Amino acid sequence: MLRLLFPPKCVLCRRLLKLEETDLCHDCRKDTRQFKKSKSKIPFVAQWTALWYYEGNVRKSILRYKFSRVQSYCLAYARLLALKIQQAQMPEVDIITWVPVSTLRRFKRGFDQSQLLANALGAELNCPVVSTLKKVRNNPPQSGIQEKAARKANVMGVYRVRNPECIRDKSLLLIDDVVTSGSTASECARILMTAGAREISFAAVAATSHENNNKKM
Repeated sequence: MLRLLFPPKCVLCRRLLKLEETDLCHDCRKDTRQFKKSKSKIPFVAQWTALWYYEGNVRKSILRYKFSRVQSYCLAYARLLALKIQQAQMPEVDIITWVPVSTLRRFKRGFDQSQLLANALGAELNCPVVSTLKKVRNNPPQSGIQEKAARKANVMGVYRVRNPECIRDKSLLLIDDVVTSGSTASECARILMTAGAREISFAAVAATSHENNNKKM
C-alpha cells in the first residue's frame, strides 16, 4: 500500500524504481561513476573514501537533498556509503561524527545535511554518533572559492571541539556530503587530533574528480 501511495524513486535520476530495485535504478547503478581510491592524501586523515564523483545526476541529487529538503535521501546515501566503507576496508572506529554547518545556515536550511547522514550511517554500521565539532564562524561557502590555498585559509579557525574528553584516544569517522580539495575535512581532522583523538577517517557521498581538483588547486 505504501509503495502504491508513495512509489520509491531512484535517488539520482528520480525514475520510478522497479520492485527488485532499492535506492538506485538499474541504469544509475550501472552507469554512475563510482569513486575510485584516491592517491591524494588529506592532511590529518588516515584514510578516506566517497561513493561517487560529484557530477551529473549525483550533483543534482545532492543539491535536491540540501536545498529542496529531500531529507529522505540520507537513508539511501547511508545504506550505499556503509557498503562502500566496508568494501574499502576502512579502519574500525569508536565514533561517527560530522562536519557541521553554521547556526545561521542550519536555521535557513532547517537541518544539517551531514548530521542527518551521520545519524543514518551510524544506524547502518551500529556505531555511536556524537556531535564533536561546532562551527563558530559563518565563513563563505567553499564551493565559491577556486584556489586551494584560499580554500584552506577560509576554514582556518572556523571549528571548535565541543567536548575534548569524549574524543580523547578515540578513533573517529568524519562525515560530509561533498569533498572537493579536502581543506574542510583536513581542518576538522586537525582540530580533533589536537584535542586528543587517536585517528580520523573520512567519508563523503561525493568527491570532485581528480581533473576537477587540479583545476581548482
